[in-house]
Amino acid sequence: MGQKVHPYGFRLGVNKPWRSRWFATRDYAKLLVEDVKLKAELKDKLKAAGVSSVEIERPGNKLRFIIRTARPGIVIGRKGSEIEKLKGELAKRTNRDVFIDILEVNKPELDAQLVSENIALQLEKRVGFRRAMRKSVDSALRFGCKGIKVRVSGRLNGNEIARSEWYLQGRLPLHTLRADIDYGFSEAHTTYGIIGVKTWIYRGDIYEQKRRQPVVAGAGAFQL
Repeated sequence: MGQKVHPYGFRLGVNKPWRSRWFATRDYAKLLVEDVKLKAELKDKLKAAGVSSVEIERPGNKLRFIIRTARPGIVIGRKGSEIEKLKGELAKRTNRDVFIDILEVNKPELDAQLVSENIALQLEKRVGFRRAMRKSVDSALRFGCKGIKVRVSGRLNGNEIARSEWYLQGRLPLHTLRADIDYGFSEAHTTYGIIGVKTWIYRGDIYEQKRRQPVVAGAGAFQL
């Protein structure tokens, strides 16, 4: 009992897309390792830009990165200097034509990954964990989310015994597949050790739009 499933993986193919979109037969393992390394490096390099996620597509011998960020100006740079520099580095390293698409996160308060990173940053600055959690929960609810849960685990306030604390406000239907639940995880590296921060944000349900069925000639009745 009590096993947890990743909220994103649980909804793959239902209302969430894959974050790496390509097909390979022989070099699958090699490309997968390359994807993981490139994503980790980009997240580390663009730490100040508030990167929510990095998606990768591989059409032919090309490599397309879709970067979702709260501060696109930092990624692009003055007159696109930073993005061109980044493109050049990635092209040199992978020997492929590199394209980078920047998507702006309009409401960082409703992005679970950015919320968890913000809490982790506050914990590293020695802000009280309860205050940091409550502040994030309040701002997410103010921006219109249906429910939010924040959980921190580790040596909270430097206590000898590690423990978990969590806040839940609103609804969080984790078992409902149509529920649009965003999940984020980050780590706060404090002087006492690592504190893990997990965030779940419920943004409402996604209903499949009803499509009109084509009318079959001679069927006698209209199908809608």
